[in-house]
Amino acid sequence: MNNKNNTIIVTFPDGNIKEYKKGITGYQIAESIAKSLAKEAIAIELNNKVCDLSLEIHNNVSLKIIKRTDERALELIRHDCAHVMAEAVQELFPETQVTIGPAIDNGFYYDFSRDKAFTPDDLIIIEKKMHEIIQKNTSFIREIWKRDDAISFFKNKKEHYKAELISDLPQDEIITLYKQGNWTDLCKGPHLPSTKHIGKAFKLMKVAGAYWRGDSSNAMLTRIYGTAWRNEEELSNYLMMLEEAEKRDHRKLGREMDLFHFQEESPGSVFWHTKGWLLFQTLINYMKKRQDAAGYFEINTPDIMDKSLWEKSGHWEKFSDSMFTTEEKENRIYALKPMSCPGAVQVYKQGIKSYRDLPLRLAEFGKVHRYEPSGALHGLMRVRGFTQDDAHIFCTEDQITEECKTVCNLILSIYKDFGFEDIHIKFSDRPEKRVGSDAIWDKSEQALKIAIEASRLSYTHNPGEGAFYGPKIEFVLRDAIGRDWQCGTLQVDLNLPDRLSANFIAEDGQKYAPVMLHRALFGSIERFIGILIENYSGRLPLWLAPTQIVIATITSDTNTYAEEVFSMLREKNLRTEIDIRNEKIGYKIREHSIAKIPVLIIIGKQEAEQRKLSVRRLGSNDTANFDLDTVITSLTKEAKSP
Repeated sequence: MNNKNNTIIVTFPDGNIKEYKKGITGYQIAESIAKSLAKEAIAIELNNKVCDLSLEIHNNVSLKIIKRTDERALELIRHDCAHVMAEAVQELFPETQVTIGPAIDNGFYYDFSRDKAFTPDDLIIIEKKMHEIIQKNTSFIREIWKRDDAISFFKNKKEHYKAELISDLPQDEIITLYKQGNWTDLCKGPHLPSTKHIGKAFKLMKVAGAYWRGDSSNAMLTRIYGTAWRNEEELSNYLMMLEEAEKRDHRKLGREMDLFHFQEESPGSVFWHTKGWLLFQTLINYMKKRQDAAGYFEINTPDIMDKSLWEKSGHWEKFSDSMFTTEEKENRIYALKPMSCPGAVQVYKQGIKSYRDLPLRLAEFGKVHRYEPSGALHGLMRVRGFTQDDAHIFCTEDQITEECKTVCNLILSIYKDFGFEDIHIKFSDRPEKRVGSDAIWDKSEQALKIAIEASRLSYTHNPGEGAFYGPKIEFVLRDAIGRDWQCGTLQVDLNLPDRLSANFIAEDGQKYAPVMLHRALFGSIERFIGILIENYSGRLPLWLAPTQIVIATITSDTNTYAEEVFSMLREKNLRTEIDIRNEKIGYKIREHSIAKIPVLIIIGKQEAEQRKLSVRRLGSNDTANFDLDTVITSLTKEAKSP
């Protein structure tokens, strides 16, 4: 097909090719295929980039019509909701300045500058006004402006934050503004065709504080969060999930189960109680057993090392703002490690390594420290000090595929042991800020892709989200209420060993830098415990529960038998407690149920006389009587670690 001067060639996802006049819009292309498709269309994807349906196309492109049912529609709906919310706020509260309002996971927010903070009652009024604006079915219109004109426009409106944003944009940046009726905002786009396409499935959720541009030295703004979905059913399901998530909040359950606490003297750090630390060690011991079987050698490296090592590794350039450092002593500055990799390389470098020594798998339960803003801290899920089940595999390039396959299989097997079988994998390639040449990155990315495909695992592409030293794959778990958690990672690194002068003697007698595979399975052990608590709503499987069994007596004359049973269970290494307090049995049952004890053994006169046990499981109102030996045998088997 010849491409004439006034025509373009459009390639569709099914491989079909059509010729159109230059300047045709996405909407017109959809209409040329089918009137019904044009009705359903909300945007287009041009060469993998989402664009306005009204955009004129002047070059040959690959094109996909995006409909409301597509997953990518969600971001557009949420982005447009943010714009409509900002319009509603300024209509209701004209003195308010708007700043930045992006789409985020599950919703959107907009930051506002206003003397008086918004209240929950304000949200109800704003939401009502948003529905009115949407009902008007106003088109979103994209305009390209000259920089100076755009700055003057916003300054005249006393929108100083917007003017500042435009002033800080690169000189070659195209300045685009979007209009919806009489309201105009600075925005790159894209947007839906008009406000009616947003629909009714949205809700304003909460008000929070946020610093302008995330900098605590700047003005404090008011942030309004909202959620938005494609239809009412999705919104309803999400709100129900939030309600369920609140019940499962690991911070609340952690208190009830007496596992851990936080306090202001050490923000972002966990104070583990006896039961919580027992759970922590249960995970460590499980992982040690799995790693030993997989041929790993455990090491431990210092928590604090000289700044020069972090400069050599590249971490200082990338992470210095997030690193805790000491004041200068003895003409040296030290840093708490944010990652374990440079330390692992130092262990590898001790002694000459041959190709026969590879692969060498070094595992470390390393405590790492990263500065997180206080507003970002969230229980066990976001902390400043945490333990990674880190490992670094040193291998040859020929061994990359097999080692990556082995790691992938190990990760999936481990997640299955904890009840997670719905796993999604993301492949993240080179970020904008990185170390190493493009040739090295080409080789690393290709090797990791081959390994994923050799493992027959499906994955999605997560562009630009690799580590600064190499591409990675992320393992995302879906929990019992449908939330996704990114946990395990695997990275191929052809940069760090060379930067830190690690090598091995190859078969040809020459020295080469090894490939370094970075691997974490739980990720952060603290965070994984938080995920487990919420996934199981505190009702941990018997093998994981810090206290597995509580023996509760009904009357004091059964104490002797209860203590005998207690000793027998402890001899079988079952984590058992005994409750012979002078309290009513109903009170004891409630108390131990709140503490999420999996098995409650109730002993009254009848059980003591017949040498039986009455067993009650967490979450059940029923009890069942069994012979003593039957209960001990059954519970011992159930409590065995996978």
